[in-house]
Amino acid sequence: MKRFSHVLARPLHWLGALLGLALVAGCTTRGPTFDPYASGTNAPTNTSATANALVTSTTVTNLLDPALLQPVEVPFRLGPGDRIDIEVLRDPAGPTSTFVGPDGRIYFHLLSGLQVWGLTLDETKALLERHLAMYLRDPKVAITLRGIESQRVWVMGRVNTPGLYPLEGPMTVLEAITRAGGLFTSRMAGTTEELADLHHSFLVRRGQFVPVDFHGLIRQGDTSQNVYLEPDDFLYIPSSLSTEIYVLGAVAQPRSVAFKDQVTLVSAIAHARGTIAGARLDEVAIVRGSLNQPSIGIVDYRRIIRGQLPDVRLQPRDIVFVPFSPFRSLEKYANTILNTFTRTVAANEGGRAVDPNYQPPGVSIPINP
Repeated sequence: MKRFSHVLARPLHWLGALLGLALVAGCTTRGPTFDPYASGTNAPTNTSATANALVTSTTVTNLLDPALLQPVEVPFRLGPGDRIDIEVLRDPAGPTSTFVGPDGRIYFHLLSGLQVWGLTLDETKALLERHLAMYLRDPKVAITLRGIESQRVWVMGRVNTPGLYPLEGPMTVLEAITRAGGLFTSRMAGTTEELADLHHSFLVRRGQFVPVDFHGLIRQGDTSQNVYLEPDDFLYIPSSLSTEIYVLGAVAQPRSVAFKDQVTLVSAIAHARGTIAGARLDEVAIVRGSLNQPSIGIVDYRRIIRGQLPDVRLQPRDIVFVPFSPFRSLEKYANTILNTFTRTVAANEGGRAVDPNYQPPGVSIPINP
């Protein structure tokens, strides 16, 4: 489990799950504190006011579990869309090409349909031989895997060819980005401008955020971040031109808010149509910085709207999270926030990739192209 160190009193919720999960174990180290008032012109003039405004603030560094840097040693199992060649030895007809249907079955010769979804190639071979024995004497079958469609990974965002890619064997993050044509670039006035925001890129696995440092991996060659992918992993690289602020949690319309010169906490929440019943206003979180090493500050929003504390000036790509209940640990609070954000973006981007007219069923966080 990833652990979040805390500085003042208590723990946080945003993009999806920047920390420890059963599948992403690691550890954290303490960094400099994050004061949400530091960038604002209305900062409290005395230390007691700042203390009353902040419940807690900290920077979290997440380290990947070294096990993620090794390919998963599991046998391949068939699924819908996978193509195989089946050959019955000594059969003059030679091999027959077929595929696993949407029902998980293969249809071969006189067989009415064999359920092979979830079987290995050896298990499928044994199943075919057993059923063919009703028609042939001592049948021997050879199976060759010709194409994989059931196990794929998503590579979306600012790559040259975003889309779904078959996971035909061990594949790392760098290999997936290369398979998608590399990072997208724009040639303008004779210069090349990178359009990928590596500090806010992320990997989601089974609905949980995996804290890969994409900037360290791609810009600094830190291969300790080059994890192996698993089926259905979602890799997303946002645009560096995006400057929105994201408002999530107990608000009427969770959404992104266009950044302007002076966007404050109050105005951002107002753009989300305000808070809803049950919102915990005294522990509103602001997440800032890269996803693998975010800074987290928690403020008393109730006192701000009552005029007892100054408003907070926000920065591009800040994540504002209004909780429904008090948090017991900074670790769980941050975990909720990061998982919420990354799952939302993954759902939106994945839905639009499959259907341009896709309408998200719930929270919608638009992402700049």
